[in-house]
Amino acid sequence: MRILLAATYETGRQPFGLASPAAILRQAGHTVDCADTAVRALDADAVRGADLIAFHLPMHTATKLAIPLIRRVRTLQPKAAICCYGLYAELNAEHLRELGVEAILGAEFETGLLALANGAGPAEPDAIGRVAFVTPDRSTLPALDLYASLDRGGRRDTVGYTEASRGCKHLCRHCPVVPVYNGVFRAVPGGVVLADIRQHVESGARHISFGDPDFFNGPTHAIRIVEALHRDFPAASYDVTIKIEHLLRHRDLLPTLARTGCLFVTSAVESVDDAVLAKLDKGHTRAGFHEAVGACRDAGLAISPTFVAFTPWTTPATYRAMLRDIADLGLVENVAPVQLALRLLITAKSRLLELDDIRAIAREFDPAALVHPWKHSDPAMDDLAACTLAAAHRMQASGATRTQSFSAVWRMAHEGPAPDFHLPARAAIPYLTEPWYC
Repeated sequence: MRILLAATYETGRQPFGLASPAAILRQAGHTVDCADTAVRALDADAVRGADLIAFHLPMHTATKLAIPLIRRVRTLQPKAAICCYGLYAELNAEHLRELGVEAILGAEFETGLLALANGAGPAEPDAIGRVAFVTPDRSTLPALDLYASLDRGGRRDTVGYTEASRGCKHLCRHCPVVPVYNGVFRAVPGGVVLADIRQHVESGARHISFGDPDFFNGPTHAIRIVEALHRDFPAASYDVTIKIEHLLRHRDLLPTLARTGCLFVTSAVESVDDAVLAKLDKGHTRAGFHEAVGACRDAGLAISPTFVAFTPWTTPATYRAMLRDIADLGLVENVAPVQLALRLLITAKSRLLELDDIRAIAREFDPAALVHPWKHSDPAMDDLAACTLAAAHRMQASGATRTQSFSAVWRMAHEGPAPDFHLPARAAIPYLTEPWYC
């Protein structure tokens, strides 16, 4: 069978979600084309020649971008079977089927794609099986230098992307991983991860970005991988994502991360309001966030916090408190400007819908927006959210520094001049050039 695997957006990284199934399908004798429309236009000839067209939908933005492409490929190749796979495929299965998508695959999608290609029906999208992983095949993906790079104070390093695990043991209410995995965690075999890193390094990568929802869901597995990474590729650096709760619980492992080349840790702080953190079921407090910042610095690691800055519970005072904490902790250069503007998404099947106050404001699911729309009880907060998002985009386009962007947001939130954010004398904070979006 001739198969076209398509991605639309994977936060500026070369898609693991194409490379992994491509390897398994090719190993079974199928012909596989890969298309990443984030960096290249969709090839109409590849669409017309495909028997099965499968879209990887790991996130909200990717799904919104895929919807017009699904309509287009249906017109270009009406005889092809269309499949969507990944977290947001399962969350939006009903709407995708209305678009003519025949097969929906959620977690651990490689097995289902192989079943489809072999002529068998896939498992139910909510079935979480186990994948017999092989080394991802990246041979027909766009070159790494077309994707996001690592900025190290003016030096740009090529970045490779891989995954050492999937799913998550935790049940944070707002997280899209939760409705699909429901607390299940799957490790990718270490040998497969190291082989994938090797091919990235051989393709010019000097930095590896791990896409695991939480790198310390399996701390023993994680440490074995980074020890091997450092042994085999001592010049390579890397970054990981770890929740605040795990940074504190496993703080004894943080020096090992620093020693083996970890440059920064992304952590979903989300809020500095303990009441909001409890609503989100995050498992940490504001004090824990402050403690984790200190633990990372003591270990020689930069921390890159992410936030859900605007929620139904955010007030002008709590928003300003978030900005003040970022400034007081010396994190202005650690936080991407878009993180000061992100608004809570209430996706289909979200655990947020368990909350009475969310059900009271969430409107019917909007298939165009792929969320349950909501409005804040204070219209000024929705206005501030829109203004800060516009400012983040504007400042990024102008080449403004993070400090300049933060100052602009501070002025909007305080309706007055921003103080002089004197940053501690530290090495430049490394960061990926593609801002994080959902």
